[in-house]
Amino acid sequence: MALARAERADLADLLVTLEPEQWNAPSLCTEWRVRDVVAHVFSYDTLGTVALVRRFLAGRLSGDRVNALGVAAFADDSTDELLAVAKEHLQPHGLPAGFGGRIALTDGLIHHQDIRRALGLPREVPPDRVRAALEFAPTAPPIHARERIRGLSFVATDLDWRRGTGPVVEGSAEALLMAIAGRPATLPELSGPGVQAFTGRMR
Repeated sequence: MALARAERADLADLLVTLEPEQWNAPSLCTEWRVRDVVAHVFSYDTLGTVALVRRFLAGRLSGDRVNALGVAAFADDSTDELLAVAKEHLQPHGLPAGFGGRIALTDGLIHHQDIRRALGLPREVPPDRVRAALEFAPTAPPIHARERIRGLSFVATDLDWRRGTGPVVEGSAEALLMAIAGRPATLPELSGPGVQAFTGRMR
């Protein structure tokens, strides 16, 4: 939970620096602008149990549709209002607080990088955060990584982390996390005999 809060605080610090055109720029998330990604990251924190169930029912239990409803709920908010939401919810609540904060950490870290990578604003992700996210991401239901990573070994070159069996895919921990989460933009940063198969699944 502490790692998730720290990651959200770093994201909020970034958002303060963004210009209006950057808020409306594309992110690595298909069809989502930066402002949409921000809305998504915090869209579940304000929902109690009843509201959460209603949203899932309205989205017909489809993760993509449920997420789209969450983003749409903030469609009329200004960037200042979105920034205020981010600052007010540094501590994860509701669904994102699940699994001891691992949902908030993993989702927040991946989407933080979706923004930074798309805007050309790299950073060095703290190792303890990316390691925790890597441990959770392969089995996290919203990421749908199981078939993408099946039969392959993933090895981080910048920290002591390895998962799976089979042909190796290696790269920085952050690049591996983003690729496991289905971001093709990071594939050129990976190497090893398993990359070809991994790339084919990504497509």
